[in-house]
Amino acid sequence: MSKVYKIKGMDCVSCAMLIESDLEDEGINCDCNFAKATLEVHDHTPEIEVKIHVVIKNLGYELE
Repeated sequence: MSKVYKIKGMDCVSCAMLIESDLEDEGINCDCNFAKATLEVHDHTPEIEVKIHVVIKNLGYELE
């Protein structure tokens, strides 16, 4: 099951790549799209949700 989040604060494609890379380092299979300002998380679970929020906040972005 996948879930799509909106992300606030991305300025460029590099931002999306950083988010995707850091989440994948945490074992989270995802796709971040700068143009749509979205993050699609594949195989979403409640445990993954907590990690996503922590990583996104630590990078200085905000989930909507």
